[in-house]
Amino acid sequence: MPAKSRGGRVRLVQFHQLSGLLPICTNCKKIRDESGAWNPLESYLSQHSEADFTHSVCPTCIKALYPDYK
Repeated sequence: MPAKSRGGRVRLVQFHQLSGLLPICTNCKKIRDESGAWNPLESYLSQHSEADFTHSVCPTCIKALYPDYK
């Protein structure tokens, strides 16, 4: 899919799209794969797409986990 970058040049944007229903645990968010094994969300998506992950903590969770953090 072509997209314009800065300077007006056209670059190609690649993506891999997952489709269908993913059986996901309501509590821990693990995803059940085709063999019936439960995998962490990040592992499953990394194996089935071209996505990579970096981790951080959102402002809501920082307040809950570290109430004294300013």
